[in-house]
Amino acid sequence: MAFPFQKTPFSPFLGRRSAVYSMAGMIACSQPLAANAGQAILAKGGNAADAAIAIAAALNVTEPGSTGIGGDMFCLFYEKKTRKVRGLNGSGRSPMSLTLDLARRNLGIPPGESGNIPLNSVLAVTTPGAAAGWVDTLELFGSKKLSLAEVLEPAISLAEDGFPVSEISARLWQENEQSLREASPNFRELLKPDTGAKEGVRAPLPGELMTNPNLARTFRMLAAQGKDGFYRGAIADAIVRAVEDRGGVLSHADLFYHGYMGTIETDPVRVQFNGKVDVWEHPPNGQGLVALMALKLLEELERTEQISSFSSLRHNSADYIHALIEIFRIAFADGTWWIGDPTVSPTPELLSKAYIAERARHFSPTHASNIIAHGSPAFNTCDTVYFAVVDENGNAASVVNSNYHGFGSGIIPRGCGFVLQSRGANFSLTPGHPNALAPGKRPYHTIIPAIATNPDDRSLHTVFGVMGGFMQPQGHVQLLINMLIFGMDAQKALDAPRICIGPMGHCESASVNERMVYIEEGIDLLVVEELRRRGHVIHVMHGWDREIFGRGQVIRAFHGEGGQTVLEGGSDIRADGMALPA
Repeated sequence: MAFPFQKTPFSPFLGRRSAVYSMAGMIACSQPLAANAGQAILAKGGNAADAAIAIAAALNVTEPGSTGIGGDMFCLFYEKKTRKVRGLNGSGRSPMSLTLDLARRNLGIPPGESGNIPLNSVLAVTTPGAAAGWVDTLELFGSKKLSLAEVLEPAISLAEDGFPVSEISARLWQENEQSLREASPNFRELLKPDTGAKEGVRAPLPGELMTNPNLARTFRMLAAQGKDGFYRGAIADAIVRAVEDRGGVLSHADLFYHGYMGTIETDPVRVQFNGKVDVWEHPPNGQGLVALMALKLLEELERTEQISSFSSLRHNSADYIHALIEIFRIAFADGTWWIGDPTVSPTPELLSKAYIAERARHFSPTHASNIIAHGSPAFNTCDTVYFAVVDENGNAASVVNSNYHGFGSGIIPRGCGFVLQSRGANFSLTPGHPNALAPGKRPYHTIIPAIATNPDDRSLHTVFGVMGGFMQPQGHVQLLINMLIFGMDAQKALDAPRICIGPMGHCESASVNERMVYIEEGIDLLVVEELRRRGHVIHVMHGWDREIFGRGQVIRAFHGEGGQTVLEGGSDIRADGMALPA
């Protein structure tokens, strides 16, 4: 009997979920088979870092449009023994041969005009950082009980034996089928054979089986040879050749350098919020500062009584949403200008009390602000994965892995089974900009895992994140407020309708785009009308368009008397995944 695979999408985001509880560890991620991969590693004695890398690899198999070994990764790791939060930046750099002048000439940008690298340009390909990041995560934070081959084995099995494609992953596959065909002559590696389809392949439907033997072979080479298996030899040759064929300049030297010098251990940035938690975010080139600025701006507005206490406001009321919109605009105005590669353009102190107080003066409680200096987010997309792991010993991993935008560049190195990312599209091509393209430089990076700890004893409070481009810091703030101010559990905090400031390209006028606010269906239409009266340009998002609000995962820790800890997990209804007790 043939399976009745769906020819049309399922109804999006229906139903309700309860929070999940456990005392022996937990995983929250956007794909159940990937969660199972992490669970298998925990069962073998691995810790949270080991499980996280198994999940990252499995997600590359099951959600190749969102993530993969051809992209980047960031990790925050909480070590229970020392109660410290440590960071690892696994983001790649621009090619050493790619200068600002060369990019502007190749893209035809006239002198005096600003610009960015298009998402579908080969110039957007930066060195893949994930492979080195996975290896270094295990070396820095792993249990040392399992080999790299053992950690990657669940993903290899999924790729070789096949897996049924999940609903939302299938939708993304279908949306990007044509762009994959246009981007790479090797597009067949990531499409399903079908003699009745164009050129004998097509995107899979929900529930259909997919295999990726080429990706399994890539993982086996990484497992056997470590970084050499990816950044040197046959895979490196295929990456360089695929980029060269499109007119790019990524070289063997770029790959070799990143493989052995690229991953950086970082000191996470911390702020205390509302006296309840210490919130830890990645430093630049990640955009975690935007989330931390927003939290401190909210506290400043409460302190100066420019807004009522958040606890006195109705959740998703007009006053509440107006305040969020305005603080996000202020935070992004600074973040999108100042954040870049700190080794090239040091980021100024954006979290000082004096500076936060100065920036809070831009806020008006009654009307939308004019456009604030230095701009606002460029666009939002959900082509990323975030996942959280807590092991039975209380260690925690908060990880984001990403191709950036819809199968990244779409460029597939021949015989490798993965796409190369398009992260270089985040560079500015404006001379003098702190985030301007330069050889060997990391761009402004959207992916930001987060962790919260209790201020009194640094015990673990929450492992959380919301993937989705520039939605990520906005999602972090809304999740924290939902839990800390409005008392929601992990699942309710994720289910609650969210907002996201634009632009998203729905309007032709740039000035209108800069003021665009996206509101998720479920928020009171009277609230929407009041926001419009205050001068906001509102677009209510329904159905599948709700994916722009990101897909989050949350694991909270409740520490009781006698040393017992109960974990509470939630997984976003906007994704295919689940919170799974270990």
